[in-house]
Amino acid sequence: MEIIINNSLMVPIYEQIVDQVKTLIRNEELKENDNLPSVRSLSKELRISALTVKKAYDSLEEEGFTVTVHGKGTYVAATNKELLLEEQKKELETDLDLAIQKGRRFGISDEDIKSLFELILEG
Repeated sequence: MEIIINNSLMVPIYEQIVDQVKTLIRNEELKENDNLPSVRSLSKELRISALTVKKAYDSLEEEGFTVTVHGKGTYVAATNKELLLEEQKKELETDLDLAIQKGRRFGISDEDIKSLFELILEG
């Protein structure tokens, strides 16, 4: 399981882990009953606090994406990939809406916002 942490993002590290694990599940790189790395080993690999990894794992379990068996580890739970994709689309929609609102507050026209969006998509 490859997780990449970007310290320059404004997104908390635990959320980056959660988002990437969800994407790995959706892309079937992680399948039902696959074992996730231990909290200690992932924290060592990513050079972050074990508490941060634990928070990410707890969040994944709370949302139903993983199951933790005490003394055994954390495993991928059975998931509805379509539901996961829909959840991720909804989150993206919220982020895009915030960006559009910000652009409008700055006085940028909708046409310029669309053009900027298309440029970013091409890049």
